[in-house]
Amino acid sequence: MAPKVHSSGNKGRSRLSIFVIIALCSFFYLLGVWQRSGFGKGDGYAIEMNKQQENCNASPSLDFESHHKYVASIESSEPKAKVFKPCDAKFTDYTPCQEQDRAMRFPRENMIYRERHCPPEEEKLRCLIPAPNGYTSPFTWPKSRDYVYYSNVPFKSLTVEKANQNWVEYHGNVFKFPGGGTMFPQGADAYIDELARVIPIADGTVRTALDTGCGVASWGAYMLKRNVVTMSFAPRDNHEAQVQFALERGVPAIIGVLGSIKLPYPSRSFDMAQCSRCLIQWASNDGTYLKEVDRVLRPGGYWVLSGPPINWKTYYKTWKRTKEDLKAEQTSIEDLAKSLCWEKQYEKGDIAIFRKKINAKSCKRKSANYCEASDADDLWYKKMETCVTPFPEVESPSEVAGGELKKFPARLYDVPPRVRNGEVPGVTSESYKEDSKLWKKHVAAYKRISRLLGTTRYRNIMDMNAGLGGFAAALESSRLWVMNVVPIIAEKTLGAVYERGLIGMYHDWCEGFSTYPRTYDLIHASSLFKLYQDKCEYEDILLEMDRILRPEGIVIVRDEVDVINKVMKIAGGMRWDIKMMDHEDGPLVPQKILIAVKQYWVAAAASNSTFTDQ
Repeated sequence: MAPKVHSSGNKGRSRLSIFVIIALCSFFYLLGVWQRSGFGKGDGYAIEMNKQQENCNASPSLDFESHHKYVASIESSEPKAKVFKPCDAKFTDYTPCQEQDRAMRFPRENMIYRERHCPPEEEKLRCLIPAPNGYTSPFTWPKSRDYVYYSNVPFKSLTVEKANQNWVEYHGNVFKFPGGGTMFPQGADAYIDELARVIPIADGTVRTALDTGCGVASWGAYMLKRNVVTMSFAPRDNHEAQVQFALERGVPAIIGVLGSIKLPYPSRSFDMAQCSRCLIQWASNDGTYLKEVDRVLRPGGYWVLSGPPINWKTYYKTWKRTKEDLKAEQTSIEDLAKSLCWEKQYEKGDIAIFRKKINAKSCKRKSANYCEASDADDLWYKKMETCVTPFPEVESPSEVAGGELKKFPARLYDVPPRVRNGEVPGVTSESYKEDSKLWKKHVAAYKRISRLLGTTRYRNIMDMNAGLGGFAAALESSRLWVMNVVPIIAEKTLGAVYERGLIGMYHDWCEGFSTYPRTYDLIHASSLFKLYQDKCEYEDILLEMDRILRPEGIVIVRDEVDVINKVMKIAGGMRWDIKMMDHEDGPLVPQKILIAVKQYWVAAAASNSTFTDQ
């Protein structure tokens, strides 16, 4: 056998390879020791990032760097994201659909000019509404109920016009709200105590209330102490910023009026409604306004009227009206109430209290002009009617029409009667319960993202696509309230939301919302953009979100990844700090979560065209 021949070149390369491997191992070992010692720049950066993550109160279990982040290729000819400029400083209190200049073009009869009149497409502002110079984060609840920074709502007219009615006082850099009102000079608490002698406010029977012509919403503010959440509304009129004051105080309110179109609430919504010197002509126009209140008042609900014409014998000279005129007005109201199956249960001093019967069998009334059967929630821009909304059918005089509700908070997770009765398309008792469980899970994930959620940091919260109200129910706390908005193009679920003891309204997100700028701390939008993808521009919806969001407020968008990518591209030019995250069930779930924080910036004092970041 021939001997094996070993090449000296191969032997040299083998020894060299061994030497290189040993050298590399030694180098990386020493490099690791150097970094772990704290002197390595890369490790210092990692430590700093960990500190930032701790400061953000973010859960390490959530993936902040999404696997589906939108990145345009280098060769792409796609234009860069549009950068939105600030609007002129004169628009700091801009309300698109309730602007005074546009309102004056419409008839004054029946308050038509005070209703919603939105700008046409070519007149829409596509810029960022600035906060006024000196804007300060509002006081937290409950201090915000009594104090508002002047710089946030710099209007003093109410302190002059209502100086003797205990509405609001101006003290240096703040407004103080003593809790008074035109019809409760002794304070809202004393007024509510009197109502509670007749109305079961304390035990959870009354949970949702409506305040027509609310002023600065002191009644709603103090009803919150009784665990009653009130939907307050007032027009944008000569009393500057009534609703803006209410929301700045942390009290639910919208810009609105009883005019010619239906209120944006479903039938049988409220346990209670009140008019405190709201000066609405209840008996005029064939009783249209009281019939509209009847539509939204739940069977067995209460209506409170304080102010003219109640107690006319005492005040007829002050009101500069004749006894005969005032007596006739009150008689007309009471006759109208009887025709609606309302019973007057109390009248003393300036207050009268009526209660709606629980069903049609329990009331004895003559034939009425009943509204024809139709979709009771089809009410967006629909004219008010002079007909009477019929009670739902019952089998016995003791049965509550539409279904009896449990006392709050038990009703929060009880299956709503509308769901049990099959009135909500596609929703069963079982699917409702599953939806509630799902939103408890989603909200728990949100709280891991921001530990401030559920605290007084976020007081005014909006759910832009509320569905069955699961998000609000999972968040329910005396520290916050949620405006549950159901888009008019979505399933009509708002009636079930009210039956849970929550509040909200219908709205079309292709238009501006009926509120002032900077009135919400947190805005939640689940599957909203997918819903509107063929209806209007995402840009318009996002700009409206920015308008109503307070500086340093937070936005949570939950939607499909392709939709989120489109939203991110627009939001990137809006002075928002944004981050896309995976679904709480992991990166393989196509639904993603976008978290955005609105930066703090204000209009500069020196120039209307200059703005400052602070």
